[in-house]
Amino acid sequence: MTSHHDSKGPSSGPLAKTFAALAKDGRKALAPFVTAGDPDLDTTLAVLEALDRAGAAVCELGVPYSDPIADGPVIQDSYTRALAAGFTLEKFFEMVRKATGRVKMPILAMVSYSIIYRRGIDRFVDDAAAAGLAGLVVPDLPLEESDVLDATCKGANLALVRLVTPTTPPERAAEIARRSTGFLYCVSVAGVTGARTDLPEGLVERVKWLQTKTDVPVLVGFGVSTPEQVKLLSGVADGAIVGSALVRRVGELAAEGPEGVAKGVESYIADLVNAAR
Repeated sequence: MTSHHDSKGPSSGPLAKTFAALAKDGRKALAPFVTAGDPDLDTTLAVLEALDRAGAAVCELGVPYSDPIADGPVIQDSYTRALAAGFTLEKFFEMVRKATGRVKMPILAMVSYSIIYRRGIDRFVDDAAAAGLAGLVVPDLPLEESDVLDATCKGANLALVRLVTPTTPPERAAEIARRSTGFLYCVSVAGVTGARTDLPEGLVERVKWLQTKTDVPVLVGFGVSTPEQVKLLSGVADGAIVGSALVRRVGELAAEGPEGVAKGVESYIADLVNAAR
């Protein structure tokens, strides 16, 4: 596979190191998604430390937004709770700074392009880099409008993870795959996020095809919740992303305080990490 990317930029960053170490151990990445600030940022910090202890490879931290596009009810509700609890970007970056000082797994922000645009691309990327984030996942960023953010992220050594969905036409999917840095997020099913019970038809073929179009690992998300699913996916993809199932657990344990939430999350994620071999 020839390299599409220059040697500078995110291809040499913390994500590349993480995936190289996993490959050396013959393991796949388990990439949890958590909502920042649900039920509060102290809990989020405790959860990030728990995920790191459990062996998560990389974490996606959802930046709450009042109008999420592809998120199902579980993640939408968590965003609503976080916003109601007084979530702000200032508090977010402050918490991330603490987290990146304490955990070894790379942390990415999953953030709507409108939030980045409103703050100003340069300012947002500067803040993200200063807080120690490894990259951004921007689900609603169209390829055609991504050049400025792409260049700004490269300049700051941040990955810009792109998403391919089942409805993305092949030619476009190939271009998105080629331009994704850090990893490529392959959405397993059309529709909104939420835990599901089996792998969708055609997913295996699609992942294999995408792997021929990019130099970065291909991670599959949307509907992953059990060790069995992680095991299935690990046979095909470079890793699995678990979101709604984890966000639901955090919500259910919220009354137990940061320690209680962290404990429950750690054992759940450790089981999934063990399946990612």
